[in-house]
Amino acid sequence: MKLEAYNEFCAGLPATSHVVQWGGAHVWKVGGKVFAIGGWQMGKPAEPGELFVTFKVSELTYDILKELPGCRPAPYLASRGMKWIQRTGDGAVDDNGLRDYLRESHRIVASGLSQKRQRELGLD
Repeated sequence: MKLEAYNEFCAGLPATSHVVQWGGAHVWKVGGKVFAIGGWQMGKPAEPGELFVTFKVSELTYDILKELPGCRPAPYLASRGMKWIQRTGDGAVDDNGLRDYLRESHRIVASGLSQKRQRELGLD
């Protein structure tokens, strides 16, 4: 998935906001909480146009995806016990699958917001 398609998809999810931070990463949030990070591997430039996408997953999904080609536990986040996966290529997860995981990450993060905040954002 290219950066433009990633940003366009995330922008289409409910109540999202976008910021570029952490060395040029495209960070998407719902209710101020991160649900997706799109960027390039730090210290090793990826192939031109190759986007690494990091997203939150369930515990079961984490256990499955971390073993598949093109996926790995997300640097920094997973080392702190958080269930985040980074897709580094489309080996096991194609772009359609990535969209499904981004949608689910958005849902997981939004469901962790207070009910009041969910109502304010129109997510109830």
